[in-house]
Formats: sequence, structure tokens, C-alpha cells
Amino acid sequence: MKNFKIILLVLMFACFVTASCVSEKGVQKEQINKLNQQEIDDGWMLLFDGETSNGWRGYNKENFPAVGWEIVNGTIHCIGSGRGEAGHGGDIVTEKAYKNFELELEWKISEGGNSGIFYMGKEKKEQPIWQTAPEMQILDNERHPDAKKGKDGNRQAGALYDLIPAKPQNAKPAGEWNKIKIYVNEGLVEHWQNGEIVLECHLWTIDWEKMVKESKFSVYPDFGEYQEGHIGLQDHGNDVWFRNIKVKEL
Repeated sequence: MKNFKIILLVLMFACFVTASCVSEKGVQKEQINKLNQQEIDDGWMLLFDGETSNGWRGYNKENFPAVGWEIVNGTIHCIGSGRGEAGHGGDIVTEKAYKNFELELEWKISEGGNSGIFYMGKEKKEQPIWQTAPEMQILDNERHPDAKKGKDGNRQAGALYDLIPAKPQNAKPAGEWNKIKIYVNEGLVEHWQNGEIVLECHLWTIDWEKMVKESKFSVYPDFGEYQEGHIGLQDHGNDVWFRNIKVKEL
């Protein structure tokens, strides 16, 4: 009788663990590249369906890059080329331009990797997107040399690249998912990283103009000057993955 009770307890525990795992996997699967009803009611739209490149194309191109990028395991993956900023497939952008919006996504970078998220970028011939678009930095802070360049950490993950550092600096290590939000509304910009607001600034103000003049962007007169533009993901020559990309227009 005692042995029977022990066997029964073991079986009950095994069933509980199995049910818990299935439940956890089910919730996780439901959260990837999907909107819940509350998000739909609040006006959020998916920018990536998890299976296709719909809604995205190469910068200054009509189609999604044939090389350098792939849709794999529910992610948009920039395939590392080892060519640095020369990249391989080039940057990609949303087909639609946005003015006032909230953008949320998750990113994961390879060891020693570098990438970025552009917003309000204009497509211009023979001119890369970073010359017009502010950029939220994506970086392996532990290994990439850019983490120690710039000023006060303004080239580390979550920063408004080369302008304002992310504080607190709460990026997760290479190989782990980071969740971000970029809020843009009538010149007010907020960067959120892993649940915390890490910077705030106001575009087109005297302070903004002074800050830009003291940065690498001083030689680009239309940097950060557009009130509407494309969201972009950077090909910086390193492996980087994106998922759960969604936007809400304000």
C-alpha cells in the first residue's frame, strides 16, 4: 500500500510538471509576434507577422533584400557578414512612414555585435539612413569597442546614438532578448529599455541643435529634422535578431 501511494504521488507530480510546461509553452508561443485583444483595442499594429517580410523592404529599394536578411524561427535575422557598416544586405525599412507613434520590439545581438533601430528616416539617393534618422543603439556592451567611445556611454545599447546615453544602462548580455520602446510625439522622444525609461529629449529645440552640432552628425544639416519618416533596422555586419515588432500611431 505504501509503495502504491509513492507511485501515485510520482505520477501526479509528473502530470503537474507536464501540464505546467505545456501551459508555459502555450503562453510563450501566443506572445510571440501576436497582439492580444487589449493591444488590438488600443490601436497597436504588428510590423512583423513572424513568417514573412511583409511590410519591410530594403532602404532605397523596392523589395526585401534577397541576401543578408532572413525570416527564421519567428524572427527577422540580419545575417552577420563580418563587413562592418558595409553590411551585406543593407538596412531595411518599413514600407510606411510614421509621424507620432510608439514602437515596441525585442532584439538579441551576437557576441561583439552592433546594430540599431532608426526612426523618422528619409530615403535619399546615395545617402544612408543614419544621416537623417535618429538611432537607438543596439550593442554588445561587454565586447564591442563602441561601448567605450563617444561621450558618457552615448554609444551603448539603448542610447540615442552619439547624442544621449541610456541611464540606467540595463541592457542584457549578448544572446539574450532585450525589450525596447521608442515613443515619438510632436518632438518629444523617449527611449525605454527592459521596462525602464532610459532617456528623454525634445527634437528641433535650441538644446537639440546644440547637441547635434557637437556630435558626428554636425555635417548633415537634415539629421533629425524630419517630422515623419521610416522605421529602419540596421545591417552593421553582425548577427542580430528582431521579433514582436509592433507600432501604435498617436
